Amino acid sequence: MIAPLQHLIQRGRLEQAFINGAWTPAEAVRRVAVINPATEAAIAELALSGDSDARRAVDAAKHAFASWSTTSVNTRAELLTRLHQLLLERTEPLAEVLSMEMGAAIQYARTAHVPFAAEHIRVARDNLLEYPFVSQRGATAILREPIGVCGLITPWNWPLYQVTAKVGPALAAGCTVVLKPSELSPLSALLFAELVQEAGFPAGVFNLVNGDGAGVGSALAAHPDVAMISITGSTRAGILVAQAAATTVKRVAQELGGKSPNLILPDADLARAVAPGVAACFRNVGQSCSAPTRMLVPRAQLEQVEALARSAAEEIVVGDPAATQTTHGPLANQAQFERVQQFIRIGLDEGARLVCGGPGRPEGLQHGFYARPTIFSAVNPEMTIAREEIFGPVLCIIPYDSVEEAVAIANDTVYGLGAHVQSGSIESARAVAAQLRCGQVHLNYPAWDPQAPFGGYKHSGNGREFGVEGLEEYLETKAVLGYA
Repeated sequence: MIAPLQHLIQRGRLEQAFINGAWTPAEAVRRVAVINPATEAAIAELALSGDSDARRAVDAAKHAFASWSTTSVNTRAELLTRLHQLLLERTEPLAEVLSMEMGAAIQYARTAHVPFAAEHIRVARDNLLEYPFVSQRGATAILREPIGVCGLITPWNWPLYQVTAKVGPALAAGCTVVLKPSELSPLSALLFAELVQEAGFPAGVFNLVNGDGAGVGSALAAHPDVAMISITGSTRAGILVAQAAATTVKRVAQELGGKSPNLILPDADLARAVAPGVAACFRNVGQSCSAPTRMLVPRAQLEQVEALARSAAEEIVVGDPAATQTTHGPLANQAQFERVQQFIRIGLDEGARLVCGGPGRPEGLQHGFYARPTIFSAVNPEMTIAREEIFGPVLCIIPYDSVEEAVAIANDTVYGLGAHVQSGSIESARAVAAQLRCGQVHLNYPAWDPQAPFGGYKHSGNGREFGVEGLEEYLETKAVLGYA
């Protein structure tokens, strides 16, 4: 048992909710085991709350909103600065619990999960300091004001990253929050709550209640004193939350599923285009809603692309997430492991050509939710594996005969979260990007940008996270006429 988990258990955090600035025993409706996906063993037991704790948390947030919403920009910025510093100082324990709770390779947790999460807090702070909360249009003033109490529902695949992507801008805007992290990977959120407390945020500004979607999630969505719900999860979960929220006419921001295309244009340098595309698809073991899981390539180059993709997949080291040489650990939970295995079998049954991987665990791994990095080629756009979100290390290579056809295939999906375009000409890449129906497009594998707004079209949701747009999600607009 690692030290951070010992710490959480010794302090009783898995039996508690964080409400009104204090840890308090959860009024548990049931308990669930927290499973280490690398061993399939239970490492802790989590108390799941229900309506009662959710209501107490909302009451605390509502009470705190009156004062927090009127604090100065500098006061909020100073607290966010302290929280950012604490996240960086505690990188190692946070990385360790992330590795244990959802199987992230320890090196990836150290270099991506934690530092990227910290960046969301820094960006929220920086945008807060520069944002024009009052502007003037003729004689009318336009005021941007915090929307109120926000219910934040976060997923299991990026447990800390998605928490900070919501909490940072919400607190920066002057909102108070109730966080419901995923019950499947709750440990990093509990450590984060301790850091919020240590940073010195006032009581009731940040609250955390563990629970499932049917319990705490639904309670927050339906609560009349919750002004906004922000959820990252499956499209199905987003629909249920929106339905529960409808009767109280609250704002609902949804970051949901995806089936993102990666268009490799005919003039792209395949040596530079294919391997990074494989890496992007398989990042976080493929458990990213924006992963470019459909690689669209010129039909004449299909054989060459297959060879390059196979070579890239062979560089992946699947194994114990605690080992520094491991690049990819297990899938995060049993349900996801079974889902991925099912889709791999469907791909074979539908006649897709298997380039590498396939069903079952990688050689030498008899236990744990490990999946083989799998690449299918000659995939027809109508195949199930080309249309359904698999959420695992499975890449579909789809041939096309013209750029116009490639764009049509890319847009032929109910999703619209992200896309990638590779080209030797930036003008060509820009022209294709303009035709794609999605919320974010990456040209020639750019660096991650925490200021780039992120969100989806169609069934991938609505609203935006990251950057200034992420801050504005938590603001209302008030016009004051005759102001000048």
